[in-house]
Amino acid sequence: MPAPDSFYVRHGKRLLDVALALPLLALTLPLLAGAAALAAVQNRGRVLFRQVRPGWHGRLFILYKIQTMTDGRDAAGHLLPDAARLPALGRWLRATSLDELPQLWNILRGDLSLVGPRPLLPEYLPLYSPTQARRHNVRPGLTGWAQVNGRNAISWEEKFAYDVWYTENVSWRLDMNILWRTAGRVLRGSGITAAGQVTTLAFRGTPPPPLSP
Repeated sequence: MPAPDSFYVRHGKRLLDVALALPLLALTLPLLAGAAALAAVQNRGRVLFRQVRPGWHGRLFILYKIQTMTDGRDAAGHLLPDAARLPALGRWLRATSLDELPQLWNILRGDLSLVGPRPLLPEYLPLYSPTQARRHNVRPGLTGWAQVNGRNAISWEEKFAYDVWYTENVSWRLDMNILWRTAGRVLRGSGITAAGQVTTLAFRGTPPPPLSP
């Protein structure tokens, strides 16, 4: 099912993105500068994390974040596990969502919306079911319906169900509700990762239902 055909979806959502992202970027510049300085100290001058992500209709773009993980390697030159490369500063940046602030620039560029399904990795594209792939029927977001209903503490299948539901019900009222709830979650730092994990486990595809006996 495509996204609802309304003035808000066709024009208002983009106007809202620009109207809010521009002052937010200006207001948070001191926080962004401070986070960047801390990241530069931690990562030997490296500040920004850049990664290709699929956006609206699967089109690829460069996503920006503050670098939170180091490039620590073992004696053989292999990257250490995520837990060993995410120091206390990186955990704090993620818990406060300060690492996400550069994505306000992605919003102004039109890569992201304030609200929408989070952009994931390109290698996940062939793993989606036809229903899950509908999460790309709208522009991805800085926050989304899945983020305020569990964020990374819920399963991939639950996230995708929330994402698809959002694409079929997007509205101004829903976006305002999500933004309000996001502010509360950021202040509480809840749902950053699944229990026992420092980063999100990779999506391997949804297993098929068991065969009936």
